[in-house]
Amino acid sequence: MPERAPRGILLVDKPGGITSHDVVSRTRRALNTRKIGHAGTLDPMATGLLVLGVGAATRLLTYIVGLDKTYLATIRLGVSTDSDDADGGETSASTADAVAAITRERIDSGIAALTGEIDQVPSRVSAIKVNGRRAYDLVRAGEAVELKPRRVTVSRFDVLESRPATTATGGAVLDVDVVVDCTSGTYIRALARDLGASLGVGGHLTALRRTRIGPFAVDDAAREITPDVPLLGDAAVATAVLGEFAVTAEEARDLRHGKRLAGAAVRLRSQSPAAVDPDGRLIGIVGRRGDDVKSLMNMAEDA
Repeated sequence: MPERAPRGILLVDKPGGITSHDVVSRTRRALNTRKIGHAGTLDPMATGLLVLGVGAATRLLTYIVGLDKTYLATIRLGVSTDSDDADGGETSASTADAVAAITRERIDSGIAALTGEIDQVPSRVSAIKVNGRRAYDLVRAGEAVELKPRRVTVSRFDVLESRPATTATGGAVLDVDVVVDCTSGTYIRALARDLGASLGVGGHLTALRRTRIGPFAVDDAAREITPDVPLLGDAAVATAVLGEFAVTAEEARDLRHGKRLAGAAVRLRSQSPAAVDPDGRLIGIVGRRGDDVKSLMNMAEDA
């Protein structure tokens, strides 16, 4: 019999200096399969958790990409860049006196204004499309880019440590280590930019590490991608993200055939849980249709 294609979710601790697509390419080679995708990119500068879907489990990525996230970051106050991070070119620098005047109270006040539900203008050097083209491509081509504010939620924005530092050219800056819990689509670079702007000294990101996506932690992620790297089962992942809807073997068969489960909506404990059969296999994602339960997405039986 031919070897079964790999299937599952892979947690990767992405190193700095490579793109998320680089990680996907490496995983394709290691697992000898083309069918791999990821749930949310990390910039080359950033490190940390990247969630990959392998084989049929790529269908679950749409339910993972919108989960809340946690980041550790270092914000450098006193210098602005054209990308809002250390990969960009310096656009302005504040005086040593202005940087010395930044107190913890002023930082806390600026952070408070950036916590909760906020309207955030994404960084110009982002993957957001403007008239069909990526914003970063437009910026690199020298074109003006105006991005609209987006409503995001920053549920935690805490200072861990702050320390004076100097730039490569001897300029005075203040480095602030922070932890951020936020909704998907929040730009930590934009938080750095806006905090610096509110303090009147400019700011940008010098380090970023994603430590959590929903229930998944970077501590559980692989640092090396090898042919025998362990994959999380799609049923366990879907249940962790969406909750479980246990079905009988007969109900599993009906769902696969597109039939509704009459009167079964009373058993739902979440909006769109994972239907799991008695053998622990993921049948698909289901939802309520009146008093019935209907399949919203079916997983391939053999993949």
